[in-house]
Amino acid sequence: MATTSRTKRAPVLGDVARIAGVSVPTVSRVLTGSKPVSAEVEQRVRRAIDKIGYRPNGAARMLVSGRRSLVSVISGSTASYGYANTLEGIAHGARTASMDVGITVIDSAEPDAVTATIDQVLVQPVAGVIVLEFDRAGLAAIEAMPSTVPTVVAGGGSRRTGPRAYALIDERAGGREVTSYLLSLGHKTVHHVAGPTMGKHSGRTEGWRAALKSAGAKIPDVMHATWEPRSGYDWGKQIAKRRDVTAVLCGSDDIAAGVLRALLDCGVRVPEDISVAGFDDQPYVEMLRPALTTVRQDFHDLGARSFDALARLLAGVREVPTSVATPSLVIRDSTGPVRARR
Repeated sequence: MATTSRTKRAPVLGDVARIAGVSVPTVSRVLTGSKPVSAEVEQRVRRAIDKIGYRPNGAARMLVSGRRSLVSVISGSTASYGYANTLEGIAHGARTASMDVGITVIDSAEPDAVTATIDQVLVQPVAGVIVLEFDRAGLAAIEAMPSTVPTVVAGGGSRRTGPRAYALIDERAGGREVTSYLLSLGHKTVHHVAGPTMGKHSGRTEGWRAALKSAGAKIPDVMHATWEPRSGYDWGKQIAKRRDVTAVLCGSDDIAAGVLRALLDCGVRVPEDISVAGFDDQPYVEMLRPALTTVRQDFHDLGARSFDALARLLAGVREVPTSVATPSLVIRDSTGPVRARR
């Protein structure tokens, strides 16, 4: 008769903390020697390590070498445009500083998943951490990260308060500028196909709303899409049937590409009948027909600024000021003045 065996899960940092009756950061301090702990606490942690056979490989190597050269990045994705380009900017800065980068993907904001992610990060000999605050999971990781770990937050916004260091892109300013531009072309209002908020306020949507309110224009209901072009296409087919829509701001270039294709498939002229604008300025959008008007966000620069902020923290700078970049409007062929719709 065939038998099966169940693979035993390797003990992790959280197991040591639970058995020793201390926090995960305390276990990390014992392993790395980053901050002193009482002899009694260290003894409890060491006993717990021996009891469950925990092997802190990364920390052990750091203790032998005495050097921390690893930057850990917590990211909700590695493939999406904003994530990938931010990671590239971080990696470039790290290479220049002769440091290594480790990426830990967090795809859930559930407490167990967040704890496991923080566990996975802290078991390594990390010099510091950069968290990409583009989604709900990133927000949860920031809240769970011990304050003793040098941490930089990369995300959207114009200012933040709190103990962390921040590198930001002012999405709200970008949303406001592109909406104001569309209104200046004579459109009475601008409709909005937004991406998912994922547990955080969308600066793009806030900027759109602020521009309409400032101009005294009607604020239409938001059309909520996913980040997929197909979702934009589905909304585009519905928009094509409406006579009250003359301008559409999309929450991303991918959404805009879907909307644009649907309108053209339905015989709606762009921009003669409806103007369409996107957000991000991905490389392919200038090759669309018509080429897409969009808001350019420099994610590579965001990553570079994030690493620079972390490097300053590691150099002993106690308070690193928030750095903020403002997106720029890129005007192409997909937007134009209001005309009589045929």
